[in-house]
Amino acid sequence: MRAVFDRANVIVDGETTFLCLAVPPKDARKFVGDMKQGKKYAAELKEHRERRSLDANAYFHVLVGKIAEALGLGFEEVKTSLVTEYGAFERDEDGVKVGFKLPASVNVEAIYRYVKLFDTREENGKLFNCYIVFKHTHLMDSKEMGRLIDGTVHEAKNLGLETMPPAKLAALVESWRGSK
Repeated sequence: MRAVFDRANVIVDGETTFLCLAVPPKDARKFVGDMKQGKKYAAELKEHRERRSLDANAYFHVLVGKIAEALGLGFEEVKTSLVTEYGAFERDEDGVKVGFKLPASVNVEAIYRYVKLFDTREENGKLFNCYIVFKHTHLMDSKEMGRLIDGTVHEAKNLGLETMPPAKLAALVESWRGSK
């Protein structure tokens, strides 16, 4: 079950403490009705972010295509460059940035596209490249996608490319950033 809520309460009943979330009654009844006796359930609570809109994703890809054409580069090359410049870091469940190291002789692009080299280290006479990992665009939330598109618009404008009129862009920004 996935529930979005903006109110919660704590109820103490003797030795038991309940975290009560304000969710639609239909959703609560369904979840409780579907619970299996004797099974344990896990809940992860985090701040809700609006998912990015498909319009924002489509606009990002249009701009990537325009930039690639203007620079005479491949679409994927430009997309990778923009994601690693303006995109969101991949993080583990504790919020720590994800990275890895590979022998310098390994082609990192054969393993994962959205990485940026941040260090080269020598260990026991062998060179290793250290990379920070970025999220795929389809995994970004609205705030992360908004930052990516803002950077992409900036790059397009620097090349003299036409971008959305400011009013239309502002409306699109609102749709992918949600109300937060």
